[in-house]
Amino acid sequence: MPETRKLAAILAADVAGYSKLAAADEERTLARLRALRSDLIDPTIALHHGRVVKRTGDGVLIEFRSVVDAVRCAIEVQNGMVERNAGLPPERRIEFRVGIHLGDVVEESDGDLMGDGVNIAARWKLLLNRAVFVFLRMPIGKCVTA
Repeated sequence: MPETRKLAAILAADVAGYSKLAAADEERTLARLRALRSDLIDPTIALHHGRVVKRTGDGVLIEFRSVVDAVRCAIEVQNGMVERNAGLPPERRIEFRVGIHLGDVVEESDGDLMGDGVNIAARWKLLLNRAVFVFLRMPIGKCVTA
């Protein structure tokens, strides 16, 4: 079957310091993460027309048709996390690292996405601590970051 290529805004996110949080209190961390998914993350993704491609423990890969929707979704989740973390000591806060990339991706028959566009979004989030990073590679070799 030939590969299907398309342009997509890819959002890759995970929890900063997840291993440390889970080691300190795995049961509470998992319960909080599940509650965040059902109360904040999943509804926000749906509101901004995103599609969860896959979850990886504390991480998620999401496809958007619009980079504007991806950025708005990320900002809304991050703002929601500020409210939910208020009053918690720093070592108990759940904080997300988010990378967004608009680029060419390969869609597999099962809906999974692969390729350079996915890899770049995933790599950008690794460079961050609790921020949103957007990388747009322009055809002429310039990039825009925020």
